[in-house]
Amino acid sequence: MSHDSGGDSPAAGPVTAATERIVATAATLDDADLTAPSLCPGWTRAHVLTHVARNADALSNLLAWARTGRENPMYPSNEARAADIEAGAGRSAAEIVDDLRASADRFVRAVMEMPDDGWERQVRRGPAGTGDPLPGRRVLWLRLRELEVHHVDLATGYGPADWPAAFVGRALDETVRAFGRREDVPAVTLEIDGDGVEHLGAEAPVTVGGAPADVLAWLIGRSDGAGLRVQPPGRLPALPPWL
Repeated sequence: MSHDSGGDSPAAGPVTAATERIVATAATLDDADLTAPSLCPGWTRAHVLTHVARNADALSNLLAWARTGRENPMYPSNEARAADIEAGAGRSAAEIVDDLRASADRFVRAVMEMPDDGWERQVRRGPAGTGDPLPGRRVLWLRLRELEVHHVDLATGYGPADWPAAFVGRALDETVRAFGRREDVPAVTLEIDGDGVEHLGAEAPVTVGGAPADVLAWLIGRSDGAGLRVQPPGRLPALPPWL
């Protein structure tokens, strides 16, 4: 694949549009709706939306780190991250939507405050900054990915077919490359409609084909793969967790 939706250029347009879409969806949900299960095991819709809000703040921390050069991790620990999500999931729908909007506004301000050289400064993901290093410009892509994937996780009607083509192209490209480097991913050939063939592992015994969004949704665990083509006919290969 040769997709590149602008590379890692610091353009916030897709993030803004994705934010508006998920906020609009969240605003249609009442307290009872938010207690329903999401597509994330063990999480309600309230958990998902609280996570999306806290992710905005966590990634704002990384942008501040990139802007100033002073270490500012996403969150202090995995335990603190989980506790914040659990605590926030018990709020009312109105409180959760307000939080979603306010945290998104903070993220936008962090983007607007970034000097040109900040986009190239290295920061580190994960608890206490212990994750892999990445340039500040990549934070925008991480935010877009969170918004699009977790919008689907709300299970309110927004599905993989609603993902923008540019997002699908880049996310599929990155997922295929990442899976190709992992030893826990089964060998499979992917026939992506309109986009050619990709190989995960050598001498793959199974070929899976379908539309780009459908293939992506299956690879990242947001679909059971219904509607994908499998050759030879049979069950789809079992995939490990995406991230």
